[in-house]
Amino acid sequence: MSESPAGSSNVGYDPGSALLVAYDTAMPVVYGYLLARCGGAPVAEELTSETFLAAVDALQRRQAHEAVTTPWLIGVARHKLVDHWRRQARDDRRQETIERDLATEPPDLWEGQLDALLARETLDQLLPDHRAALTLRYLDDLPVGEVAALLDRSVHAAEGLLVRARAAFRRAYVAKGGCHE
Repeated sequence: MSESPAGSSNVGYDPGSALLVAYDTAMPVVYGYLLARCGGAPVAEELTSETFLAAVDALQRRQAHEAVTTPWLIGVARHKLVDHWRRQARDDRRQETIERDLATEPPDLWEGQLDALLARETLDQLLPDHRAALTLRYLDDLPVGEVAALLDRSVHAAEGLLVRARAAFRRAYVAKGGCHE
């Protein structure tokens, strides 16, 4: 049980003050996390503010007395980023027709290094679902099961999405002049 500065248990405890203390150290980390994944400062700023508003809401709803930690806020930010991608996917319904027979594609031989800037540009041009799946799987290094859960898909559907997303990334990356070995 937390104690207030005056020493009496929970009397005068303000979870908002605890969040303000955490804000100073966590905000740059949360913003950096989001900026590296969404590619644009305006979107990262918006998602950062949504993250901290969600933290305030959670503190008020639960009347939580535990300290707000940076890892917890990063988790909230990840969910906000996934929500952003879902909204973007709903707004952008111009999805390309996907080849049904993926068995004819050659095995993935892309073991080498990618040009990071070209890869970021390529990732930004992909469909929102593809970008979300690749980012969660390869940048956040999440297992396919967690990617599926975050994208509200079955594991099988997430695996299929990842196969299509890798193929789309490969085509776009090569078209932009990236290696194709």
